[in-house]
Amino acid sequence: MATGYTDPERRDRIIDAALDLVAEQGVAGISHRKVAARAGVPLGSMTYHFDGMAELLREAFTRFVDDRATAFEEHLAPATTPAEAAEAVTDAIHHIAVGDQRALVLTLELYTLAAREPAFRELTHGWMARSRRCLARHFDADTVRQLDALIEGLSIHRALDTAPHSRDLTARAVARVTAGTP
Repeated sequence: MATGYTDPERRDRIIDAALDLVAEQGVAGISHRKVAARAGVPLGSMTYHFDGMAELLREAFTRFVDDRATAFEEHLAPATTPAEAAEAVTDAIHHIAVGDQRALVLTLELYTLAAREPAFRELTHGWMARSRRCLARHFDADTVRQLDALIEGLSIHRALDTAPHSRDLTARAVARVTAGTP
C-alpha cells in the first residue's frame, strides 16, 4: 500500500470516510479503526494525518459546512431582487435542505457537537456568516438574521415532520419575514 507521501488523496479519503460513518452511525459510533477501514488505509494513517478524532471531525465537518454553504450560495446567486431571493429561499427550504437524509444527519450531529464544543461552534458560526452574507445582498441585517433562523427551523421541521408543511406555507412564512424589504 502507498505511503501518505505518495498517496495524496489519502487524507481526503479519510475525511470522506469519517463523514460517511458519522452519517450512518453518529459521532459516537465512529473510531479510528472504523474510519481507516472505510477509507481503505492503514490504521497508522489516522495519526499521520490527524492529531486525534477531534481534529478529524473538525476537518470533516469543515468540508461538510463548506459544501452546504456553497450549495446555498449557488442557489441564491441568480437572484437579483428581494422577491427573487425570497423565492430562492423558499426553494432552498424545499429542495436543498430536504430529501438528503445524509446531510440532515450530518447537520444535526454538527449542531450537537457545537452545543458542547467551542471549536464546532466556530464552524456553525462560520456557516451562518456565509449564509447571512448571501442573504444580505437582498435584505437588511435584522431580516437576514430572522430569515437565516427561519431557513434552519423550517428545513429541520420539513425533514423530521411526518406530514411536512407545504411550499405555500413556506412561501408565506418567508414573505412575512421579508415583508419590510423594498
